[in-house]
Amino acid sequence: MGDTVYIAKESDALEPRVAASPDTVKRMTALGLDVIVQKGAGAGSQISDEAFQAAGARIGTAADAKKADVVLRVRRPSDTDIKSLKAGAIVLAQMDPYGNEPALAALAKAGVTAFAMELMPRITRAQSMDVLSSQANLAGYQAVIEAAHSFGRAMPMMMTAAGTVAAAKVFVMGAGVAGLQAIATARRLGAAVSATDVRPAAKEQVASLGAKFIAVEDDEFKAAETAGGYAKEMSKEYQAKQAALVADHISKQDIVVTTALIPGRPAPRLISRDMLKGMKPGSVAVDLAVERGGNIEGARPGETVVIDGVTVIGLLNLPGRIAASASLLYAKNLYTFLETMVDKESGSVKVNMDDELVKATALTHAGAIVHPAFGGQTSKGAE
Repeated sequence: MGDTVYIAKESDALEPRVAASPDTVKRMTALGLDVIVQKGAGAGSQISDEAFQAAGARIGTAADAKKADVVLRVRRPSDTDIKSLKAGAIVLAQMDPYGNEPALAALAKAGVTAFAMELMPRITRAQSMDVLSSQANLAGYQAVIEAAHSFGRAMPMMMTAAGTVAAAKVFVMGAGVAGLQAIATARRLGAAVSATDVRPAAKEQVASLGAKFIAVEDDEFKAAETAGGYAKEMSKEYQAKQAALVADHISKQDIVVTTALIPGRPAPRLISRDMLKGMKPGSVAVDLAVERGGNIEGARPGETVVIDGVTVIGLLNLPGRIAASASLLYAKNLYTFLETMVDKESGSVKVNMDDELVKATALTHAGAIVHPAFGGQTSKGAE
């Protein structure tokens, strides 16, 4: 039997997702890995211990983490979790590294090789490992479902003998993965959808989903995209022009979904209190960036509040609200990355620090922080 992989039960009581599925357990055992799943790890995602066992895993306890060569998690291990890891262990998780340097230092001190799955580069080879995309897709979908639930009216146009119900007007701010899925979901529900983004490439994507594109399309807009395909921060002048256009448009909307994030930076403020005040009573706004400071002024992390008659939804971990689906996708992301490190002959896991995916995602290795974005220098050679 090869190296041991441990699937942890999340220590955060508000995290129902799990880092493996029966399918990925089956695939890992086929590679020669010994898989231990902590008892109850899949309960929040409707995966029983028996289902993991049937796929080839052993059901273990928290103490089994000490035996593991590889630990798979949804979120970064807590200080208590870190103490249960053996030196040299590989940990794959969403590490939320920005602004959490003390946690990275603790991982380095423990001697583990920690990978931040959310730093996976957006290149063709890594598409199937991109946890941000898989989870943002579900967040965009769930944002519209939550909005529809709070809206109190029907979404599609309905022509009945008693009269006509007008279609809800939905405006999506940010047309990345989450935004595009929000557009598609709102369209499926029959809403009249519009969207905005600072990236020129988004205009065609928005139109392809049958939504109307709203933006100030000046020279700065035409140049506004980073080499990695992410949005970049716009000038104050552009922001003012865009805010004026958006304020006018927003006043006519029933539902607004905001999805704007800039990696490593606080979320940009897109909707002010004045804009909310201009919306119709009974309107709904969903802030998908609330964990990073929020796009909507007054949005509160983990809460739904009513501001000037507008319901502002700031729910955390939207993918976790559909954990059964989110876990299946996340588990496949982790497995696909882990598979690149497995020696097919011996079933042992070896980290090649020169691999481009490893360089992009490795935070700690051999007792040090190695990621350049967090003060480290990526080391050379293979282990």
